[in-house]
Amino acid sequence: MIEIWIDSVISGILLGLVYGLAALGLNLIWGVMKVINLSHGAFIALGMFFAYFLFTFGLNPYAGVPVIFLIGVLLGMVVYFVALHRIIDAPELSTLLSTFSVSLFIIGVGTYLWSTSPYAISFDVGTISVGGMTILGTKVIAGAVSIALALSLYYFLYKTKTGKAVRAVSMNRTAAELMGINTTKILALSFGIGIALAMTAGALIATIFPFTILSGGVYELKSFVICVLGGLGSPIGALVGGLIMGILENVMALQIPTGLVPFIEFTILVIVLLLRPTGIFGGEI
Repeated sequence: MIEIWIDSVISGILLGLVYGLAALGLNLIWGVMKVINLSHGAFIALGMFFAYFLFTFGLNPYAGVPVIFLIGVLLGMVVYFVALHRIIDAPELSTLLSTFSVSLFIIGVGTYLWSTSPYAISFDVGTISVGGMTILGTKVIAGAVSIALALSLYYFLYKTKTGKAVRAVSMNRTAAELMGINTTKILALSFGIGIALAMTAGALIATIFPFTILSGGVYELKSFVICVLGGLGSPIGALVGGLIMGILENVMALQIPTGLVPFIEFTILVIVLLLRPTGIFGGEI
C-alpha cells in the first residue's frame, strides 16, 4: 500500500513540474506587464498540436521542444503587437477582453481545422522501476525538461543584461525608460517568452495525456490556481505551487472520485485568497 502512495507522490511531483512550467508563463506575463492572459490555455492547446504535427513528420516530441519554444516566442511577440501594445496602459478590463478574444480566435480556427476530436502522441520511452514502483518515462522526461527550462529562465532573468532589463521593467516601467531601456521590446519579449513557456508545457503534456483543442482551458485554470497559490509575480512560487498541485491531484485521486478533484483544487484557491492573498511567495520577479 505504501508503494502506491509513494508512486502517486512521485508522479505528482513530475506532473507538478509541468504544471509549474505552464504557470511560469502566466506569472511572467503578469509580473512584467500586469496583464491577466486569458489566451494562456489556448496557447497550451496550440503547443499540444504543434508537438503532434512535428511528431507525425518524424520529429521526436522532445527534440521538437526547442522548435516549439522558438515558435512560441515569435508568435507571442506578434500577438503582443497586434492585441496588446496599443492598450497596454488601458484599464485591466481592456487587456482582459483582448486576450480573451485571442483565445476565442485560436479555439475557433483550431476547431475548424482539427475539430474537437481527441488526439494523442503515441511515443513510448518505456518505464523506470524503483523499489517495485513503476514510473512512465514520458513523465520523467517531461519533468526533467520542465526543470531545465525553469533554470534557463532563472539564468536569463538574473544573469543576462536583457533579463535584468525585464526585471527592471517589471519593477518600474517609467524608471526603466529613463534609464534607456526600450520597454516596448522588453514587453513584447516578455509576452513572447510567457507564450513560449505555455506552448512548451502543452507539448510536454501532450506526450502524457490525450488532448483536444479545448484541453487548454483545464490547464489554464490550473495555472491560475497555481499562480495564486504560489504568489503572482513569483517564478519560484509558480514552481512550488505546481508541485503542490501535482502532488495533491495525484494523492487525492487515490481516495476520492476524480470528478471531485477540481472542486477541491478551487476550494484551496478560495482559502488561499482569503487567508493569504499574496500567495506563499508573493512578490516581484
